[in-house]
Formats: sequence, C-alpha cells, structure tokens
Amino acid sequence: MTPPFRQHSSHWGAFEARKHDGHIEIKPLASDPDPSPLLRNLPDALNSSCRILRPAVRKGWLENGPGADRRRGRDGYVEVSWDEALGLVSGELKRVYGDFGPSAVFGGSYGWSSAGRFHHAQSQIHRFLNVLGGYTRSVNNYSAGAAMVIIPHVFGDYDRFERRSVTWESIALHSELVVSFGGMALKNSMVNGGGNSHHIVRGSIAKAANRGVRFVNISPIRDDMPDEAKGEWIAMTPGTDVAFMLGIASTLEEEGLLDRAFLDKYTEGYPVFARYLRGETEGVAKTADWAASICNIAADEIRNLARDMARKRTLITVSHSMQRAEHGEQPVWMAVTLACMLGHIGLDGGGFAYSLGALGNIGKDALAVPLPTLSQGKNACPEFIPVARISDMLLHPGMRYPYNGRDMTFPDIRLVYWAGGNPFHHHQDLNRLRRAFAKPETVIVHETGWTSSARHADIVLPATVTMERDDIGASAFDPFMFAMQRISAPIGEARDDYWIFSELSRRLGKEEAFTEGRSVTQWLEYLYETTRVALEQSGYEAPDFEAFWRAGRLQLPIQPDLGGPARLFRDDPEANRLKTPSGKVEIFSETISSFGYDDCIGHPAWYPPAEGHGSDVMRRYPLHLVANQPSTRLHSQLDYGTLSRNSKVNDREPARMNPETAAKRGIADGDVVRIFNDRGFCLAGIHLSAQVMPGVVQLSTGAWFDPADVEDEQTGCVHGNPNTVTRDIGTSSLSSGCTGQLCAVEVERFEGELPPVRALDPPVFLPRAG
Repeated sequence: MTPPFRQHSSHWGAFEARKHDGHIEIKPLASDPDPSPLLRNLPDALNSSCRILRPAVRKGWLENGPGADRRRGRDGYVEVSWDEALGLVSGELKRVYGDFGPSAVFGGSYGWSSAGRFHHAQSQIHRFLNVLGGYTRSVNNYSAGAAMVIIPHVFGDYDRFERRSVTWESIALHSELVVSFGGMALKNSMVNGGGNSHHIVRGSIAKAANRGVRFVNISPIRDDMPDEAKGEWIAMTPGTDVAFMLGIASTLEEEGLLDRAFLDKYTEGYPVFARYLRGETEGVAKTADWAASICNIAADEIRNLARDMARKRTLITVSHSMQRAEHGEQPVWMAVTLACMLGHIGLDGGGFAYSLGALGNIGKDALAVPLPTLSQGKNACPEFIPVARISDMLLHPGMRYPYNGRDMTFPDIRLVYWAGGNPFHHHQDLNRLRRAFAKPETVIVHETGWTSSARHADIVLPATVTMERDDIGASAFDPFMFAMQRISAPIGEARDDYWIFSELSRRLGKEEAFTEGRSVTQWLEYLYETTRVALEQSGYEAPDFEAFWRAGRLQLPIQPDLGGPARLFRDDPEANRLKTPSGKVEIFSETISSFGYDDCIGHPAWYPPAEGHGSDVMRRYPLHLVANQPSTRLHSQLDYGTLSRNSKVNDREPARMNPETAAKRGIADGDVVRIFNDRGFCLAGIHLSAQVMPGVVQLSTGAWFDPADVEDEQTGCVHGNPNTVTRDIGTSSLSSGCTGQLCAVEVERFEGELPPVRALDPPVFLPRAG
C-alpha cells in the first residue's frame, strides 16, 4: 500500500514527504505562495553514497592514540562498533576533563543542522558538555559577526532591531524609496533557521514595486535584487560602500537636507561625526567627489540619490555581505547614521533595516506565544572566542588579542567536539584551517555525510538526517508549528544526537542530568506544553500533543505590526530609552572610542581595505572575488542533491564573470578556470554573465572541499570551494568577525587534464592492524 504523505519542515521550507519503493517523494505545502527550489535536493538526503553508515576511527589515531597529527584529512578510516566508538569517546572526555579541565574542550557546533526544536545539534551538544562541566564556546556567527557587536553599541539590542525594524507589509504600503546596500537576493530569503512555511518576499517586493516604490540595488551583482523590484542597479566597486555612504552624507550636510531636529532629539554624537565628514579631523572632506574617486560612481549620481533620499520616505537596508568583509562594522554603523540624518527611523516603511532579505522570516510579524525550547543548561566555563577565530585559537594557544573592549587570551584546546555544522565550509583560508585542525589531541565529529569536517576528525559518529527523526518545527516569525514526522528509518547504523549523548552520559555517570529520564517522544510532549499552555492562557485553541501530532501542524497567533522598537523609541524616547549609555542612537560612541582601536574609532569612518580599492595586493591580483551564498543549496548542505549537482560545470562549482573581464583572459563560457592568489587556488566552471560587473568574479561558497594535493601545505580545491583563497582575518579589533565575502584574486583558463572530483565519495576504509 502506498504510504501517506507526512508533514515535515526544513530551513528552506515546510513540505510533505513519503518514502515509496525506496525513494523519497517531496512536495511543497500547497499554501506556500513561493516554495523554495532547494526542496529538490531533499530526495537525495537519505541514500547518497557519501552518507556515513557506521562509526569510524581514523587509522592513525586508533593505532597511536591522541596527539597532534598532520595526517588529519589525509588518513584512512577503520569502521568500528558503536560500543567501541562510545567507549573511545567517553574515555577521551574523561581524560581531557580530568587532566586539563573544561576550558581544554572546544564545543564546536556552528551551522544549520536542523529546523527542529529538539533535534537541534547545537542545543544537544551544548547541553551535554554543560552537564560534564562546561566547555570553551564561540560567540556571534559567521553571517553577522561584525553587526552583532556594533549594533548593540549603536542601537542597544541586536536581535530586537534585526528582526523587528520594519515589515514587508509596511514596505509594500508606505515606503517610497528603498536603498539596498548588498541587495536583497531571493536565494537568501528562501531560507530560515527555524523553517519557513510562507515565502512572501518575492510577492511583497512585487506589491511594493507595483505601487511605485523605487528600489535601488547597490552591489557588484545585478541579481542581488529580484526582477520583481524593477530596480535600478548601481554597480559599485566592491568594498567601497562606506565611501559611497559618506558621499551621500556629505551632500545631505552641504545642502541642508538633513533632519537636525531628529538628530538633536534621538541621537548622540552627531557633531563629532560631522567634523570628520567635513574633513576637520583629518584634512579630507568626504564629499561626493571624494567618494566618486573611490567607488567608481559619478559624483552627480551620488548627489542625486542623496537628494531623492531626503525627499522621499526612505528605507536603507544593509545585507549580511556588507559586514562580512574587512572593517565590516562600518557599513552598518554608517547606514544607521544616514537613516538618522534623514530622520526616517520609526516611520512606517522608513529608517534602517539590517539583513532584510537575508533570511526568510525577517520582515514578518512575530508570534504572540513562546516556542518549545530545549534548555542547554549553564556553562560553568568562562572561556570563549569570536566564532571566526577558530584557526587562531588552535594555532596560537595563549596568544592575547582584543575583542570588544576586552583583552582576551586564546585557550589551549586539547579536544574538539563538533556536532552540527561544517567548519570547512564556513571558515576562511582552508590551508590554514587544515594546519589548525592538526593541532588538537583529539577531534570528534557527529556527521550525516563524509564532509571535509568528518574527514579531519579522529572519531566520526554517524548522525541521522532530519527525515529520519520525529521533531517539532517552528520559527518565532512563522505562523505555523509543524509535527516533523519521521519519513524513513535511519540508514545504516546512524543514530540521532540525543541517543549518542544519552549513551555517553550513561557511561560518564551523567545520564539523569542529561536526559531527565525522558525519551524523545516524552521530550517532544514536554517541550510542546510550553506553547500549549501559553495558547490556553491567552484564549486560543490549544490542542493536546496527540491532537497536534495527528493534525501535522498548528497555526499560531501573531502580534500586530505596531512599528516595532523603532516606532516605540520615536514616539517616546524617554520611556523607551535604547540600551546604549546615552539611551539614544549613538552616532559617536564614547565606549568604542575609549577602547583605543585604530581600526574602529568612535564613529563610522572609511578605512581603505588591504585587498580592495587602491591596495598593493590588487596590482598582482586585480579581480575582486565575491564569495557569496549559493542559490542551489543552503551553505554546504546537500551539495550532493540533484539541484546542486545539476548546477555544476564539468563537475565544478559554477563561477560567474562579466564577458568583458573573461575576454581579456581568453576565457569562454563553460571553461574550467583556476582562481588563485597567495593563499591557494580552486578550480571552477565559468558562466559568462552581464549580471556581474566587470572586474569581479563571483563564486558561491559551499562546494564540498576537495583538496587537489593532500600532501601539499598550500593546496587547492578541485571542486570550487572559494575558501581556499579567502582571508582568515578579523573585521577589526572590535568584533573579529568573518571577512570571507571579498578578496583579491586572478583567474586563468585551466589547461591540461582535469583532476577528478572525489568530494562526494566516501573515504578509504582500511582493515584494522593485525
């Protein structure tokens, strides 16, 4: 008998699925107005040849025991039983915690492992390690590391202003001009961490544009703004957005177009910034003509845009990509300053919005009830690092470094335990990361497939994928909660993270503290109760867990759009003071100024990039590489899926170049090219496209890392991972965020026999010694 479809959820959308005749059938929700094409990758999630089927131990570690080892990523594996694998892991945890303490354990879990509220790898591993005594953790994220530090200094609350600055409905009804630095690419808005049952961005932009809203896309890539926006493209030199914004600000100042009443009432420190703008502090006025010489945009175009922004209800947006670069704090801070100069913050459809269009549920109304959340417990270990500084930490234990006004020291990590995420996707300069991963004594990884992270681990434990588990799916800005019902039994010997950590907890005498005596089903019932009780107390329909599970989903109430925190602040700045020292928007921050950083002073400023406009590096490597997010998968997830594989060019990740740039190098559409600089190289397949401005090559992240020569320290990737050439430096001393979006490269046509791509094949399995 054909099984029925069951409801499930994922980062790229809710869907229905069933397993029939050994194959997974997927269909999006009928109620979703614009389902994500990424759902087409899901049928390959269960049975791919790169799935990890059994626990495995790296041969060198199994034979020689713990210790630093350059063979990580180059060694074969021995498959072992679960009993032996759990014994090895629990033994290592006992040894390291006993000999070195919790600060010697790095709890790595960065990534979008699951849309479920319970089987969420980050929550599971952090809860487990906290039960053992704590661990060295990471803070912030790769996507928004700079913004997450600068916005609290300027606005006071990152999450509140990121999620609730403005809604799509407000834009559609009230905006007149949307100026978007970095664009609002639909491929990004298709995904969301907790799921996305209603993809509304395309329709909302179309509704606004049809009403007459003018959209301006300031980006090196035209299709960073969807066609529905009917937008204007300003193709600006990558990395020069702050100079462009300063040119706009100077025009507003010179022509008396700024809202001085708003600046006086709602902001702190504008006169200090104005002196910098006029050139009184360093001798260079940041005029439109000055900006034009840096951005390669006509000064009159900058002035005319400034005048339009002053005349119309203007919303300024800044994408994640703007701050994922050297001095990434500055475009965020400067955009806020511009919005304050215009005086539109807190007005319907106006002001400032960070990362609007970067995630599917930003711009939606928030839920009126809390969601199920698994407690991670308390981390007793005070050690932490900014998330993008993992190579620095592993390579330089004991080294001092600045972070957000603190003098920090990297801990001495003996054991890395990773569950959820793929650092060999997110991190930069993969040659350096490989050297870093050779340093710990033991690396343990839970993984679903043989990613490069798994191949650099000593002990690999096979984890289930989301369709092999029961869970609850929900997001704080999506109107449905889903019963994520299991579609298939686990493949091979894969186990969910909760089972693995429960077994380890039992061996370590911590089972009751970790499990609280609950099975998976009991946990789901327990967590669901949080939402059910809130619904009942607020007078809404509140079905019990069994009824919810049978129905497959539950519609949740949402809060009305009252303008968010910006509106509250504008209406009454005294009653709704911001969480900044002044209670206002801090255009000048005395706090940041007191840190004494020469790469992040007390107000927004222009810093010439080391690999960008006017730099010495670009004389040797004259092209800007834009390493953005892919359109055929989420990060590196499901690179083996049909949609992702079908996008490859000669088995390589596709890169895009303007025909003019390619012609100068003798490169034709469909060629395989070598993209390189001093850090390494990668091979990619070329698409020629006028959507990319001249002087730029665009190569998305997420191709599974496939080293060209595993014995070579300065290796490349034959599959097209751009992080072989990106820079592993922090944005500034303030946040040490990720700078992986932009770097300088050269591109040449690849000649000779193409090396095979083996990234999606399993590793070599070896017999046990003796």
